[in-house]
Amino acid sequence: MLLQQRENKFGDKNKEKIEKAETAFERNLCLLKDIETAEKSLQTRIHPILPPEVISLETLYWASVEEYIPKWEQFLLGRTPYPIGAENQNEAENTIQNKAQQ
Repeated sequence: MLLQQRENKFGDKNKEKIEKAETAFERNLCLLKDIETAEKSLQTRIHPILPPEVISLETLYWASVEEYIPKWEQFLLGRTPYPIGAENQNEAENTIQNKAQQ
C-alpha cells in the first residue's frame, strides 16, 4: 500500500514536470516566432525593397563575377597569365610573388 502511494506521488510529479516542459516548449516556440516576425519587420525597415532596376543590375553584376571567377582562379594558382589585359600583368605577378615569399 505504501509502495503504491509512493509510485502515485512520483507519477504525479513526473506528469507535472512533463506538462511544465510542454508548456515551456510551446511558450518558447511562440517567443521564437515573435522574434522572427520582429526581425523581418526590422529588416524591411533597414533594407527596403529595392527597385527592379537595382535588382537587375545586382543580378548582372553577380553573373559577371561568376563568369570571371574561373579565369582569376587559374591566374591566382599560377596556371594562366593575368586575365584582364597585359598592362597590369607584371604588377600582379610581382604582388603574388611577394606574397608567396612571405
